[in-house]
Amino acid sequence: MGRTKTKKQAASKPTIPSSVQPAPATPSIPSLLEKAQSLIVQCDYELAARFIQRILDQQPSNAEAKEMLGVVQLEMGDIDAAKQTFSSLLPPNSAAPSPPPPSAHLYLAQISDDEPKVALQHYQSAVELLYVQLKGKERAGQNGTSDDEIELKSNIVRALIGQVEIWMDPSYDLCFEPQAEKTCEDLLETALEVDPDNSEALQSLASVRMSQQRPEDAKVCLEKGWISWKDLDSDDPKVPPIPARLGLVRLFLELSIYSPALLVLHGVMTADDEEVEAWYLEGWCYFLMAEQAKENGGTLDDLSWEELAKDARDRLETCQLLHIHQEHPDKPLLEHTQELIANLEGMGIKPSPPGEGEDEADDGEWVDDDADSEDGDEDVEMS
Repeated sequence: MGRTKTKKQAASKPTIPSSVQPAPATPSIPSLLEKAQSLIVQCDYELAARFIQRILDQQPSNAEAKEMLGVVQLEMGDIDAAKQTFSSLLPPNSAAPSPPPPSAHLYLAQISDDEPKVALQHYQSAVELLYVQLKGKERAGQNGTSDDEIELKSNIVRALIGQVEIWMDPSYDLCFEPQAEKTCEDLLETALEVDPDNSEALQSLASVRMSQQRPEDAKVCLEKGWISWKDLDSDDPKVPPIPARLGLVRLFLELSIYSPALLVLHGVMTADDEEVEAWYLEGWCYFLMAEQAKENGGTLDDLSWEELAKDARDRLETCQLLHIHQEHPDKPLLEHTQELIANLEGMGIKPSPPGEGEDEADDGEWVDDDADSEDGDEDVEMS
């Protein structure tokens, strides 16, 4: 018989005592920043703050982390802490980056409500820094206009508009100063030189024209701005943010331009059907249309004043419910909503039964009659 070979046992790896197990790898700064940003998008500000703090523990001067921390503090209502954080990114702070981020100036401008001149200084500083960045992009010799350039131009325009809004705000004394009107004109001229078709700049110019009692010129500005984006997809970067679109609706209503107002509101409410101001403005729009219908023989656009008033009542009731449920901070808006409801009640207009008003709101989408026209290029009449 042959000799039986002894099987070799597999060599076993030495067991490492638990006390000397290798420590888990520390997450990289970029991964922590990415996680914090995603938590901010999810509105989980407390957890985002913890990730940001981990970054600052490793890199106390990390500018991106500091900016995120300021945003989190703003969202959590700690305005003083946010001011301190954003200010730490600017000279004369010794740890401030060079050049400082324009966004820090923009945030500080927006939260300096009680100091309009300070806000103006921050806006102007942001504009100067953004111009330097824009010229750098242009010198790079890239073919065409990059997304970065588009964003930079948009930020410059918004910073210039921010200054115009401060100069025009009646709650500040600045609007009574002799140079206020010319300053606004110059700022908007600069904005339109940066981006000639910018809808927000044109909308701001329309506001100035309204203050100058030039409604026809205001209509021209609004029409040019609205046409530039009204047929774009909602996620197109040229579509103004919701607050700007709501501001556009207010101007439309002031000029008795109702159909475009309803079309803009439809887009807003498609994006956010719990936007309190959108429900308020839609209700107010239908209320104004009902009044106009009564003055013009009882109808407007083939709708009776009673139908329009009923639509107004249903929208305003929804606005009131959302306002209370969300504990919305705009008290004057709620007061005006309740005033309009009381007026409708006095006219004999009752709210729809539960559920009925919602169905009608879905079926009553305002249609741009020109959208189906043969050439497709005509626009809603702005008169």
